Amino acid sequence: MEFRIADTFTASLNRLPAQYQKAAKITVFDIQADPTAHGLRLHRVERSPEKNFWTARVTDDIRIVLHRTQSSLLLCYVDHHDDAYQWAERRRIEAHPRTGAAQLVEIVERREQLALPLAAASQPAEARQPGPALFAAQTVEQLLAIGVPPDWIAIVQTVDEDGLFALAPHLPAEAMDALLELATGGKPATPAAAPIPADPFAHPDAQRRFRVIANQEELRLALDYPWEKWTVFLHPAQRALVERHYGGPARVSGSAGTGKTVVALYRAVHMARRSPEAMVLLATFSKTLAQALKVKLGRLTEADSGRITVGYVDWIAHQLHEAALGTIPNIASDSQVDAALDLAARDLKADRFSQRFLRTEWRQVVDAWQLRTWEAYRDVTRLGRKTRIGGTQREVLWQIFAKAQAHLRERNIMTWAEVVARVTDHYATRPDKPFTGAVIDEAQDINIPQLRLLAAIVPSGPDNLFFAGDLGQRIFQPPFSWLSQGVDVRGRSATLKVNYRTSHQIRRRADLLLPLQVRDVDGLEEGRKGTISVFEGPEPDIRLFDDEAAETEFVGAWIKARIAGGIAPGEMLVLVRSVAQLDRAKAAVKASGQRWVSLTERPIEGGDRMAVGEMHLAKGLEARAVAVMACDDEVIPLRSRIEAASEESELDEIFESERHLLYVACTRARDHVAVTGVAPGSEFLGDLAEGA
Repeated sequence: MEFRIADTFTASLNRLPAQYQKAAKITVFDIQADPTAHGLRLHRVERSPEKNFWTARVTDDIRIVLHRTQSSLLLCYVDHHDDAYQWAERRRIEAHPRTGAAQLVEIVERREQLALPLAAASQPAEARQPGPALFAAQTVEQLLAIGVPPDWIAIVQTVDEDGLFALAPHLPAEAMDALLELATGGKPATPAAAPIPADPFAHPDAQRRFRVIANQEELRLALDYPWEKWTVFLHPAQRALVERHYGGPARVSGSAGTGKTVVALYRAVHMARRSPEAMVLLATFSKTLAQALKVKLGRLTEADSGRITVGYVDWIAHQLHEAALGTIPNIASDSQVDAALDLAARDLKADRFSQRFLRTEWRQVVDAWQLRTWEAYRDVTRLGRKTRIGGTQREVLWQIFAKAQAHLRERNIMTWAEVVARVTDHYATRPDKPFTGAVIDEAQDINIPQLRLLAAIVPSGPDNLFFAGDLGQRIFQPPFSWLSQGVDVRGRSATLKVNYRTSHQIRRRADLLLPLQVRDVDGLEEGRKGTISVFEGPEPDIRLFDDEAAETEFVGAWIKARIAGGIAPGEMLVLVRSVAQLDRAKAAVKASGQRWVSLTERPIEGGDRMAVGEMHLAKGLEARAVAVMACDDEVIPLRSRIEAASEESELDEIFESERHLLYVACTRARDHVAVTGVAPGSEFLGDLAEGA
């Protein structure tokens, strides 16, 4: 007997209190072991239009809804007795008449049964003015072709923009995907006419919501993790990007929550499966994000794991340096580099340049471009560095940098950029490459040496490099021209527009921190215009207080309320701008009665403690609820960064990256976000409040 589990089951299981979840899991394992066991007390749901719905007893009050045939058993739902029966009485499982995919269809008898979206829930129904129908021009055949169940076509044809969000919990995912594509001005792909498959559950759309469970280990994963955690979600628009043939380097962009990482994961698997000889690199810019990628890839597939190397770019360079050049590089710390620059400046009595200017010029120009001669430094394009430097001054600067390089060589230490450059030079002209292709997540924070390396360690040509990133989340690297480094993604770029992770309210407010359109140095545009979220939620709570004590009291109470609403401590984050504000975050967690754990030590799956940390460390993470604290004046943007700016262009870059940082912090949240500070508060909060 084939044993399956539905996404509706895992969602309902996670809504139950812990003691009921445990009992339900035990019952599920019993069902898998012997679905005919007498102790399960199976009862047919007589009032359901689906004659194969049965319930299994968990406790006196908890029931599991099963879809049971002679050859299969499907876990559909779990809840209290009356709620479980009511759920089953309003649903049936059927193959869609056009696509052939198995769907769990909710029965709707009249238009009024569709609940108003949360945004309009506070208004009386008679006071709400409906907007224009979004899909009035779509025919019945067109809606059937994209997977809308026949019962829902009349509702879909009359729904307005607000009602679109209310549709999300009721429609199959493939239908909702296509409607969102239509709503944002796109044209959804419709499958070519084909015979209805013999097994409706084998249809790719059906496999997004029903998964076959082969053994107890797979069942444990399905019960221990939310659906999106143990089976990575991929919708058709993403799949098209994953499977497309590219004539050279390609890039996919999109705002936070649009699934760029999902696309990157699947692209790596797709590249690994193209050839038995494939060796694919899946990389990002930080160790923490690389570890998260490795966990997600492990859930997605094990069969190809031997042909996919996961890591952060500097670590990859370190490994290749040892393997290809035969030495283990001794990496210079930031303090050692600073000391070398200071010593060189003192030796040359060059006190006309500030320490801040020297460090920035070193990091963004000399070390980034691996300049080794006066001529190279004299002629380099100083993108983003607007301070005019005369010939004599530039000569003195080069003497400082050359002397600093000599100091580092004398100590037999090198910067990460130098390690990366050495490996790049080694492989640049060699036909034998360590990887057949590379996929890079969070590509907006890849720096110049790293991009050069990535281009050097894979063969040139089609389908070699695939980047996923968002310019609006660039917080670590200044902009530079990819084209100047030989990486040309023009004509091979795409933007994801559907946000599956962050509520409409949070996304809409966070987007106010950034321009609608962002253009990179090479002229390619990325934008948030037309992006839409698939679900609604409460508005962000943005507040200022007279003092830190009042802020702590509020955030503590806010955390308590979220926990009372069913969010576990491990599903929440408390973020601040820098180390100096961490004590405020810890005090708020303590006021809520919870325990905290540092974000750097937080288990990937959350654990039972609330994570506390700096905003930049939350990059790539997600949580159901996020408190962004200490958004005070002179904290974000950080006063020390502004005061240390050595030129106007650097000041612009600081303000831009600080906005990006707050955007990243807010968009870690799925359902709830609170942004707080002490009056007068950060100047950025005015932008967030505009959407209220």
